Amino acid sequence: MARRDTVMKKPKDTRGALRRMLQYLGPWKYVIAAVAVLSLLSNILNLWGPSLAGSAIREAAAGAGKVNFDAVKHYAGLMLLCYLGSALIGFGISLIMTVVSRRVARRMRQDVFDKLMRLPVGYFDRHQAGDIISRVSYDIDVISTCMATDIVQILSSVVTVVGSLVMMISISLPLSALTLVTVPVSIIYTVTMRRKTQPRYAKRSKSYGVLNGFVEEMLSGQKTILAYAYENRVDERFDAINRDAADAFSDAEHYGVTIGPTMTAINNLGLSLIALLGGVLFLNGQIDLGRISSFVLYSRKFAGPINAVAEVFNELFSALAASERVFTLLDEEEEGADTADAFLLTNVRGDVSAEHVAFGYDPGHTILHDLNLEAPAGELTAIVGPTGAGKTTIINLLMRFYDPNSGVIRIDGHEIRTAVRRSVRSAYAMVLQDTWVFHGTIFENIAYGKADATMEEVVAAAKAARIHPFIMRLPMGYDTVISEDGGNISKGQKQLLTIARAMLYDAPMLILDEATSNVDTATEREIQKAMRELMRQKTCFVIAHRLSTIENADRILVLRDGDVVEQGTHRELMDRKGFYHQLYAAQFE
Repeated sequence: MARRDTVMKKPKDTRGALRRMLQYLGPWKYVIAAVAVLSLLSNILNLWGPSLAGSAIREAAAGAGKVNFDAVKHYAGLMLLCYLGSALIGFGISLIMTVVSRRVARRMRQDVFDKLMRLPVGYFDRHQAGDIISRVSYDIDVISTCMATDIVQILSSVVTVVGSLVMMISISLPLSALTLVTVPVSIIYTVTMRRKTQPRYAKRSKSYGVLNGFVEEMLSGQKTILAYAYENRVDERFDAINRDAADAFSDAEHYGVTIGPTMTAINNLGLSLIALLGGVLFLNGQIDLGRISSFVLYSRKFAGPINAVAEVFNELFSALAASERVFTLLDEEEEGADTADAFLLTNVRGDVSAEHVAFGYDPGHTILHDLNLEAPAGELTAIVGPTGAGKTTIINLLMRFYDPNSGVIRIDGHEIRTAVRRSVRSAYAMVLQDTWVFHGTIFENIAYGKADATMEEVVAAAKAARIHPFIMRLPMGYDTVISEDGGNISKGQKQLLTIARAMLYDAPMLILDEATSNVDTATEREIQKAMRELMRQKTCFVIAHRLSTIENADRILVLRDGDVVEQGTHRELMDRKGFYHQLYAAQFE
């Protein structure tokens, strides 16, 4: 069962998050200004209503035979027009702010996605995909909803409170003074609740990220879960995580939902005091019934926005908590910028070397200790060793997904840290053990790395990868749409598609990370022959666990605990009777 997090973390930078939320409204400042004017007009009409109501009541209370029904109807009609006009303007404001909030949300999502494309690989190694998705979807939706409703509510409330206060003072100063007694109580209560609710909303957003991350992880491993009959254990873990998320939601809402009723109680207390003092003033002849009625209506309008603002603050705290998660992502350190004098790596021959390279993903744990290698252009270098020896780490360094802690890696004699990072990566085609295909046609998936690829080139690559016959058996051939993550084709077929993609991509160097792990032995041999022809003029790095597939490599690097313990050809390494010989013999015993 997941451990419950009882520590309530304080939000990091509330003011900064609010300022940055408002900055997203910058391009819409004139629209917001127009909304403010419309809101002012709407509230003026709304504030005029109680005055008209008081006049109507004053006329109606003139006494028998003195009632001017025409005047009563006149004031009542004007009051109806005022409230109707205010409602129509409010409807227009809501439509405008809905459009603005959606545009802002779209821009924010685009900024977040652009940021994700600039983040280093290490960020995705440290964060669950579900948590990232939660920030892009749920958190930005919370912010968008806040912008659509709360900004208008705040503008409207400020105008209503100020206007109502002015009108109340003009009617009766003693009653106004009594009304203002409740204001400090409301402010103190709201500030106190803010300190309690905001960290809870932050915890709620985080718990939803954890929940989404777990769900995404479990769905991607559904077959494994079923194969190991692990459904009950997964249900138990989900129940614990779901309970934590529900508790976080309940904890936040427990405080949030008390704000409105408490503010209403405070305001009703003020209204009771107004009724008591108003009655005394009426009996003393200091105020008439119409003015008391108007004052009561204005006091409700005065208290209503304060109550509404309390609710708005409740939603604003949630939006601020969500925005901090979004802005934390936007503030993540991006991949190091290329140096000012970085050059484009062009006309690559493919001579690769590494000298005294050391690297670790964590400062206290070194994976590679003193890597030295020479991979001349056009040769095939195989990298073998037990799990955790550092094979994939070497590939990450060659591709500049990470930079070495010490030592240098060179391509054609140029240290790769002095070259433009994208030009280094574009020098390689890559086929990974974890295949990736996207929702689109087979043609689009194969041509992914070459936007101007022709059908003839795609077909040639598919034939070389031995997947053309399978494609032609499909109802729409190369126009067949692959579902998300290739759910409608087998793992082996996905791997053949990625191999065809790499074959089509015209790069001088090639990286194969156990690229044929999901195909049968006969198909693997055919692919090996085709790829050997493809690799004839290319520098190739192959990570292999089945050592029989790299017997013809020009050079084999044998890794053990982050060190190259042996290197040479298959024959040379077998003759030495060393660690490679042990690995090879173990596979055939």
